[in-house]
Amino acid sequence: MSDMERLHRIKYMIQARKSVPKQAFLDELEISEATFKRDLEYLRSRMNASIIYDRYAGGYQFENPQDAEKTELPGLWFTEKEATALVLMQHLLSSLDQGGLIGPHIEPLTAIIDGILGQSETTAKELRKRIKVLGMGSRKNSIENFAEIGAALLKRNRLDVAYYSKGKDELTQRIISPQRLIFYRENWYLDAYCHLRKELRSFAVDGIRKAALTNLKADEVSEKQAQEHFAESYGIFSGKATQRAKLRFNPEHARWVATEKWHGQQVGSFDKEGFYNLEFDYNQDPELIMDILKHGSGVEVMGPAGLKNKVKAELDKALLLYK
Repeated sequence: MSDMERLHRIKYMIQARKSVPKQAFLDELEISEATFKRDLEYLRSRMNASIIYDRYAGGYQFENPQDAEKTELPGLWFTEKEATALVLMQHLLSSLDQGGLIGPHIEPLTAIIDGILGQSETTAKELRKRIKVLGMGSRKNSIENFAEIGAALLKRNRLDVAYYSKGKDELTQRIISPQRLIFYRENWYLDAYCHLRKELRSFAVDGIRKAALTNLKADEVSEKQAQEHFAESYGIFSGKATQRAKLRFNPEHARWVATEKWHGQQVGSFDKEGFYNLEFDYNQDPELIMDILKHGSGVEVMGPAGLKNKVKAELDKALLLYK
C-alpha cells in the first residue's frame, strides 16, 4: 500500500466509522505504531485534517463531522457524474453479495464515494434509497465455502468437496480442480475439472456442503477448452453443443423475447406475420425446458423432436393436476 493510499484509508475509516481505535488502524493497514503517528501528523499538519483523539469514545475522530468533507487529499478525483456512476456500481455490487462475502471489502469504496458526493446536491445515500435490486432467484451460499473456493482459485490448488446434487438427491465426495467462479441468474457456480467423473463440470456453490483446500496443484484447463465446453451450451448446463433448438414465439411474446439474450450465439428473426423465430445450439435441456414453459401458449417448439416431446410431456403432466 502506497503512502497516499494509506492516508486516504485513514481518513475514510474515520469518516465511515466516526470513531476508530488506534489498534484498528494498525491491524487493518498492517502498519506499525510509529508509521501511524507519522501519517496522523502529516494529515494534521499538511492536509489540515482536524483529527482528534476522544478518550470517552476511545478512538480517533474528526473534531466536527463536517470537517471530513472539507479535508481534501490529492490522488483521487472524480466528476459528479463519474461519482454517481460509482454509487450505482457499488450499490449493485452490494446487492449481489451472497452471504456478506464482498461487503467488507467494498466498504472503503463506499466511504470514498460518500466523501466525494458529500457536498453535492445528489448525495450517495439519496441515490441508494432510489435503487432496489430484488434477487428473487438467489440461493443462500456458505461464506466459509466461498473463502475456500476463492483461496483455491488464487493458489491454483485442488479442492476436496462434499457435493450435494439436487437433481439426483445424492451427496458425493470429490476432488476438483477449480477453474473459474460464475455468477449466473442470481446464483454462484464453480467451473471445475472433476477428478471423480474425469471431465469438466459446473458445480452449484450452494450444493457444496463442505470444501477443504488441498496441497495438490489444480489441473489447468485452457481458456479455449473451457470456452468450447461451457460457452457453447445453453445456460449453465454445460457440455459441447449437440442439438439446435428452434422456437417460434407469437407476436405478443415476440415483443419481449426479441430483446432477450437466451444464448451467446443465438439467431433470431421476425417473419411476415410478426412471429419471432429463435435458434441456438445446446447440449442439456432442463434449464431450456423451464424457460420455454414460462411462455406457455406463447411459444411453440419447432425442433428438435426430442425437445418438443419433453415440453409436451411436461405440459400434459401439469394439465393432469387441474382435472
